[in-house]
Formats: sequence, structure tokens, C-alpha cells
Amino acid sequence: MSFVADFHIHSKYSRATSKNMDIPHLAQMAKLKGINLVGTGDFTHPLWLEELKASLVPEEDGLYRFDETLFVLTAEVSNIFYQGGKGRRIHNIIFAGDFAVAEKLNRKLGKFGDLYSDGRPILKLSASDLVEIVLEASEDAFVVPAHIWTPWFSLFGANSGFDSLEECFGSYTRYIYALETGLSSDPEMNWRVSSLDRFTLISNSDAHSPSRLGREANVFSERLTLGEIKRVLERGDKKKFLYTIEFFPQEGKYHYDGHRKCDISFSPSESRTHKDICPKCGGKLTIGVMHRVESLGDREEGFVPEGSIPFKRVVPL
Repeated sequence: MSFVADFHIHSKYSRATSKNMDIPHLAQMAKLKGINLVGTGDFTHPLWLEELKASLVPEEDGLYRFDETLFVLTAEVSNIFYQGGKGRRIHNIIFAGDFAVAEKLNRKLGKFGDLYSDGRPILKLSASDLVEIVLEASEDAFVVPAHIWTPWFSLFGANSGFDSLEECFGSYTRYIYALETGLSSDPEMNWRVSSLDRFTLISNSDAHSPSRLGREANVFSERLTLGEIKRVLERGDKKKFLYTIEFFPQEGKYHYDGHRKCDISFSPSESRTHKDICPKCGGKLTIGVMHRVESLGDREEGFVPEGSIPFKRVVPL
């Protein structure tokens, strides 16, 4: 029997989220959609953490339960820092094994930003320093870069990202086991970049309302503890990690280049024709995911690396 996991969501304490992003509604929707394991999101928010502690019952090794749905403690943070002569804005997902680790992390991360301000707090902290802090809190905790191609807040984002993991994380790159593809890219696009072959690609909904839960997800062969999930991601274990569920990336907000104010949407080739300038207002186009993949990619479209985790595309109803 397969085991479906959606690790990246947000609570009602994040901006632009539904008031129904609470544990009972999430558990109800997960049961309806056949999702076995859901990331809590936002454990860095003190009020949400208290709700989690009141609602969830501990299971084995990093898992918690509400009704029939399992949960794992996760949080997304926004790292804003200056590195390599440029301002950087990177979103990262943290996985924590228990409430003691989450509380330890919150005490440390609270020194770098206001954790009450948003479920996804802004931290004046580099991505590499974040990994160091997470590892100091627990050797079982880990970090996954979020939606790695989106232009504004991501590892490879055109506006404030990097060209490689090593450039971003330095010596801590060896502790990064997985990358989240995001809604505007799919594994096939990521396979064009050979330097990413050593990382396991995961997909999550980034849900801001219960109905969005599971629009992207990860399918494993059996129920796994958090420790086992970490090992599967570290090894890229195809026997246990069966496939990812993918949104069509063309539906993602940032798949193409564009200028929203002028209702402009361009393919990379169209943008190059216009020298990345909006033909209506003369402003700079936002360089989207497809364009950025083409810029960093060293393989032709359609290449499938040996040992890669398969994927299946779905249309959310």
C-alpha cells in the first residue's frame, strides 16, 4: 500500500492563507484526498506551535497523529541576506523530529527575526548559517530548499538566487539531500541540469487553503518514519520513493517570463527577442522558471538521468 506525503503547507498564521488552515480541517481534507502524511508548516510561529502541541498525539520517530492523519513538524523560513556582492532571498523548509527540537530552533531563530510576524518568518540569516543552526539543534533535523526556481525567493531564482548549491550553502551543501521543484517546474525540467542529479527531487502543494492540499505530493512504498524519510531522500531510494505527483508546470504562476502589470507573458525565446524588456512599459521582465532552467541547463529537453525518481502529472479538481 502506498504512502502519500505532502510536506510543505502553511497554517492560518501565514499571510494570505485560509482561516481553515488548522489541524482538524487539514486532517479532514487529507483523509478525503488519500494523503497519509502532512507537514504542519509554520512550527516557527509560537501560537501555531502551541496549537500543534495541543492537537497532535506522538507516534513513532518524528510522526504525530490527529484522527487518521499523520503529521510531521515542518516550517518554511525566508532567509534574507547579502552574499557575493548581491542581496539574496531564499526560502527553505525545515524538518524537525519533535517539539523539543522545534522549540530549540525557535529560540535560536528568534534572534534573527520576529517569529510572531508571519508563519513564514523573515530571518536575517544566510542559508548556510540556517543549516548550521538546524544541525546544531538535532542531527536528525534537516533543510530542503523550497520551490528552487521561482524568481523572487528561491535558490536559483533569477532575481536574488544563486547559480549553484555550493555558491549558496558552501561546505554545508553536503547536508542538503533533497530539493523542492515547486509548482512552476517539474522533475523533467530539473533533469536538464546535471549538477542536480545527486539530489532527490520532491514535490509539495505549498497549500494556503485545505482544498490545495496534495496538488503536488510524494508517494512512498510504505509508511515511513521521519528518520526513514530522511534516509530515503539522502540515498534517492527508488524502491521506497515510488514517484512524485506533479502539477502541470505551465499552470504555475512563474513558469513563463512576464510583466503582470502589463499582462505580458513570454516564452524565453520571446523574452530574448525583446531583450528581457516589457514592450508596453519598457520595464524589465520578470525572468521565469523555464528561462532560468534553460540558462543553467546543460542537457537537452527530454533527458532522463539514470536512477531518477519517476513522476506522474495530475490536474487538480
